[in-house]
Amino acid sequence: MRPDVRTITESDFSGWLQALNTGFLRPPVVTEREVASRLPHTELTRTQGAFDGGRCVATFRSFAQELTVVGGATVPADAVSNVTVSPTHRRRGLLSRMMATDLAAAKERGDVVATLIAAEYPIYGRYGFGPAAWTTEWEIDVPRTGLDPRWSGPSSQDGGRIDLVSGADVRKLGPALHDRLRARQHGVVSRDARWWELNTGENLPGPGTWTEPFYAVYSNADGEPDGLIVYRADDNWGDAKQPLNRATVLGQIAVTPAAERALWHFVCSIDWIATVRTGHRAPDDLLPLLLPDPRAARIVTQADWLWVRVLDVVRALEARTYAVPGALTLDIHDTTGLTTGRYHLDASPSGATCTPTTAAADLALDVRELGTLYLGDESPARLAALGRIEELAPGAVTLAEGMFREARRAWCPDVF
Repeated sequence: MRPDVRTITESDFSGWLQALNTGFLRPPVVTEREVASRLPHTELTRTQGAFDGGRCVATFRSFAQELTVVGGATVPADAVSNVTVSPTHRRRGLLSRMMATDLAAAKERGDVVATLIAAEYPIYGRYGFGPAAWTTEWEIDVPRTGLDPRWSGPSSQDGGRIDLVSGADVRKLGPALHDRLRARQHGVVSRDARWWELNTGENLPGPGTWTEPFYAVYSNADGEPDGLIVYRADDNWGDAKQPLNRATVLGQIAVTPAAERALWHFVCSIDWIATVRTGHRAPDDLLPLLLPDPRAARIVTQADWLWVRVLDVVRALEARTYAVPGALTLDIHDTTGLTTGRYHLDASPSGATCTPTTAAADLALDVRELGTLYLGDESPARLAALGRIEELAPGAVTLAEGMFREARRAWCPDVF
């Protein structure tokens, strides 16, 4: 029999979590505490499962999110998460059925885009998603940085200071700090109160899943928090009693260059720390170049991160700003039919208008390429050279290059 794909009920939730663990290669055991902790924060009407003989064999969930676009505006997003198919039921179209249901509902609901973090690259392009923001992780060889080992804080440089705080402090000051970041950085997504609980060890779904990190806050000369860094450290000593410890950064928010410099300098100045792993950062992070010797930071991860699927072309293109003024008519292809059509974009650095049209197109592209271009991180000229954008009017690719690209790269600090 064909597996039944449907939204789940409360009575399905434990089995759904077990299938989720199975799909992510985690022990397929679910406790009552985990069910009780996660259920109130799961919108069941947006949670799907595939069931075969009463057993859940595939999972899919989405939730409401806001995405910051170029220029600082936000758009409502359908955040896709918890996507799994059990190894016994692969290649049966279960994900395609769940994705089609979710995207149609998101379009009807009025979401402008859908977002996800892709575990595997080849899967999501066929559903209209394109990689719109990338991530880079560095490992810093602290002794090679050239930083002053006598450094004891930013106060002598800019009047600011760094303080260690608790998780409870972070739950109070973190949301406002993050909102300041997402008002200025395209690619950042919203965080709800539950995010701050889970990432500071509050109300966790099960025992033995939390190791308290260190939290350091940078405050400017006026005493206002401008930055936060979260890190853990191991305990590793060499044969000659030399400290070989590593600090692993779990997250960093900085809303000013001064805060960014001070926080990286701080974590590289902690006694006994020989290496620092930066965690996921923007590919054009200031970090390597703020070191006296940038070669002390080597790239250990560079990969696609946030994927975007445009659901409403008009609202999506009108929400962002553009580096130079220009007008383009785009012919969008979408196998689902959700966005297929021609759209005339008349844009400038202050805003844009976008309208459906029957006029001749300047560029033809799939909706997945529109998602890739949406946050200004990818080059239209590069996609055209790859054959993924077709230039129908001379000069259209060059104009699109000037309009869509941004000076700083898109970045999403979250996984979801």
